[in-house]
Amino acid sequence: MELSVVIETLENGDKQKIQEMIQESLDEGMKAYEIVNEKLIAAMNDIGKRFRENILFVPEVLIAARTMNSALEMLAPYLSAGEAISKGKVLLGTVKDDLHDIGKNLVGMMFKSGGFEVIDIGIDVPMEKFIEGVKEHKPDILAMSALLTNTLHQMEVVIQGLERENLREQVIVMVGGAPVSEEFAKSIGADGFAPDAASAVEVARKLLGAKN
Repeated sequence: MELSVVIETLENGDKQKIQEMIQESLDEGMKAYEIVNEKLIAAMNDIGKRFRENILFVPEVLIAARTMNSALEMLAPYLSAGEAISKGKVLLGTVKDDLHDIGKNLVGMMFKSGGFEVIDIGIDVPMEKFIEGVKEHKPDILAMSALLTNTLHQMEVVIQGLERENLREQVIVMVGGAPVSEEFAKSIGADGFAPDAASAVEVARKLLGAKN
């Protein structure tokens, strides 16, 4: 299971081939978590890097991420508690009054491809639902998305809600979306900002690393 072949297969969106390669590797004695970490996540890291460098574009990354997720689904039954692959838990949603989900969905797929557990609570999510999600799921990261300029203030509303509930110190807050900037993220008290889906995974890893 050469890494270069895994990368090519993910890019081509060949779900059947990637599953055949996984089965062959399992039959040869390779551990499921080794396949995930050393092959699949490594391949998506390469794809994500080329996406950030504008060598690959959103449609190509979407194809790769979907293929990656089908591979992870196949491997899930083989992963015992001792072989957990999760790099962290992410609660993900688009803020209130914003119905856009393409960017959010891509971010979610990239997080999953990067080994994170993702809880997607959807679009048009009010502050109360974000708070409930943090209480229920206890995520490492709360990731909020917005595409409309007039919904950006909802991100600050959620952060203020976390503070009122004494939850702010328990979760890393990341924000993103077309109208979001690093300056805006800092101004509302967010911990991190990602300009695109591939960067979100990298930013999340750095924030978790700094926290741990």
